[in-house]
Amino acid sequence: MDQRLGQRRVPKVQIRELSDAHCKFVLSATDTSIANALRRVMLAEVPTIAIDLVDLEANSSVLNDEFIAHRLGLIPLTSMRAAEMKSYLDPTEDDDFTEVELTLDVTCTTDATMDVTSDMLMPDPRYPDIVPVHQGRNTGLDTERGILIVKLRKNQQLKLKAIARKGIGKDHAKWNPCATAFYHFQPDIRINHALMQTLSVEQRKEWVNSWPSKAVKYNDQSGQVEIEDAELYQYDDEHVEKAVQMGHPDLCHVIQKTDTFVFTVETTGSLQPQVIVMNALDVLVDKFNNLQAALGQERHEHMETDFEYA
Repeated sequence: MDQRLGQRRVPKVQIRELSDAHCKFVLSATDTSIANALRRVMLAEVPTIAIDLVDLEANSSVLNDEFIAHRLGLIPLTSMRAAEMKSYLDPTEDDDFTEVELTLDVTCTTDATMDVTSDMLMPDPRYPDIVPVHQGRNTGLDTERGILIVKLRKNQQLKLKAIARKGIGKDHAKWNPCATAFYHFQPDIRINHALMQTLSVEQRKEWVNSWPSKAVKYNDQSGQVEIEDAELYQYDDEHVEKAVQMGHPDLCHVIQKTDTFVFTVETTGSLQPQVIVMNALDVLVDKFNNLQAALGQERHEHMETDFEYA
């Protein structure tokens, strides 16, 4: 309930950009606590699938077993079926979907150095759609080359079995679906146009040029200073210092809209960016429901206690 308005606020979402690699949206009519909770859940509590155990049968490469296992764990896997899996921490039955097995068996037989990449990992025949994310195909890069694991010279071999499991970023960073997820307050730029009229054309252009972010511009036709794109503003102080030097510290004021947040979410490729956001919202809803149920139970127990004493 918004105490200032006396009515319940309904958050709004406006999609700005959406691709396979990232999404940008504006979340408005809500509080910083909700925006930050959404960001933290996207980073730490959206389930994905990642390699958790590695059984190395043969390794004559220059990297030791632990190093290779670590590199394998950080390879993002397609995780659209993560919701169907059960975590190894959950109670499970014999027929539950808990693990995916990927294999790798390569030997360098030529004099040239051999690159062992994620493309060489063979998927589990039971789950052929759970595979390593290929850089070129999933992130829009020009190359189709997979993620490099190790380099082999002639007669060197790498043979292993990798077990992938469901997890969340809170347990280990390898389960984090986001390459990055952040937001910033939407800036509100307010120019004192009455004071701006007292400046010469040269002074107006000089003040506009003091903005590194180019959030404002000078209109040659109207002779006015206009806002080009408020979201380009990076909360720098160059324009403030310039206004002070010109003797007009009140020339412009920039405030933060504390109820409007511009989100940017980039995926590792394990999940589509819109899926990350939707799954994070589902996690938040579950948290709120659990809190509401716990509070209701606590209230019920207190009422029973008060009745007994009465």
